[in-house]
Amino acid sequence: MYNNILVPLDGSKRAEEILPHAKELARANNSTIHLVMVVEPVSMVFAEPEGAVGNLELKNTREIELQSLHYLNTHAAALHAEGFKVETEVFFGPVVETIITAAATKQADLIAMASHGRSGLGHVFYGSVSSGVLNRVDRPLLLIRSHNNK
Repeated sequence: MYNNILVPLDGSKRAEEILPHAKELARANNSTIHLVMVVEPVSMVFAEPEGAVGNLELKNTREIELQSLHYLNTHAAALHAEGFKVETEVFFGPVVETIITAAATKQADLIAMASHGRSGLGHVFYGSVSSGVLNRVDRPLLLIRSHNNK
């Protein structure tokens, strides 16, 4: 039923709480688990004394990509050692939109993610990223509420 399961991670223990659920579904369906991380580019526009405007990238994109890949590949190696088919990829862009795009790109039959559930009354039951994906996704979504503080 689920051939491809997309699992967005953000480097936090909270997000990783979805992994046991994804593993259970992948084992039952002989699925490929696609671990992805979305990096939202951060930049700052500044004006020089002469009035010229420039764009200062706050973080080295390639370094962030390598760190993200290392993180994903560490989880992938552990999953692979347990017999799972795993792929990893880092995407760049606005988080919600990019998760949805990644799901389409990877032909995901299911998106599995943990909600941080930590912001505002509108997000009591799920966090803003989870809420955004839930309200815009065109495929099944497994969403768990994380209870981890980190």
